Amino acid sequence: MSAGDDPDEPRRAGPRRGHSGRSSWGSPARSDDSGFSSSDDGSSDAGGSSGAGGSSSTRRFSGGGGSSSDDGSSADSGFPADGGSPGGGGSPFGRGRGAASRNEPPRSESEVAREICLRQLAVRPRTRAELAKVLIRKEISEEVIAEVLDRYDEVGIIDDAAFARAWVSSRHHGRGLARRALANELRQRGVDAEVADEALEVVDEEAEADAARALVDRKLRTARGAPDAVFRRLVAMLARKGYPAGIAIRAVKDALAARDAEAAEFADAIDPDALADEATGI
Repeated sequence: MSAGDDPDEPRRAGPRRGHSGRSSWGSPARSDDSGFSSSDDGSSDAGGSSGAGGSSSTRRFSGGGGSSSDDGSSADSGFPADGGSPGGGGSPFGRGRGAASRNEPPRSESEVAREICLRQLAVRPRTRAELAKVLIRKEISEEVIAEVLDRYDEVGIIDDAAFARAWVSSRHHGRGLARRALANELRQRGVDAEVADEALEVVDEEAEADAARALVDRKLRTARGAPDAVFRRLVAMLARKGYPAGIAIRAVKDALAARDAEAAEFADAIDPDALADEATGI
């Protein structure tokens, strides 16, 4: 029996060479104060295992104390910096705010509906119909919808008449939209026809003619091509913005007449009334 097999022979103290960080008594590699091994994250030095000295791992230090890994966890506490548990399992004391929310009493349907409405109104003004549509999609009962929206009507949080006036002013002056296009947009947003008509009173025929001419003048600065092609494109542009055929044709004719001699000659041959009647099918 060799000396190494003699049970009476005292064993050598200290770790055996060739074992990766484990002592002769089978205990785990030395850990830091947090309880996590310095190689728990699987990282090592750039060269991996050293040739003769066994394996070595790179310790990372955050600030002045514990090691930290790439996932943002701190070895001082054993929890990620964002408050979760190691490995994403959640805090042992509950999942942050989720634990607190479980202790809160459930909110009433009215409270939920009011919160939804206020979030919508924070983005832009809304009509009553728009808010009702959102609440229906969120499965709020009809009774609660009526209750919440009636209250908002009373205190002026929602006001379809004010919404319509602001919408018309913004879209007419900002986008150059005519009455027909504006009326269609208000209808899509659930504004009552009578309320919409009152808001559209500020956009009369004279205002439409001025806005149409301003749009044409702006487009003519960069327009290229023969006068007849430019004429067709500009009339079509005004039609898409809701202008009647007569106003659109006159605006383009007058703008072309002031552009250059060639365009003026083409404009002189245009009969706005005849073209407008043809466009409307009269």
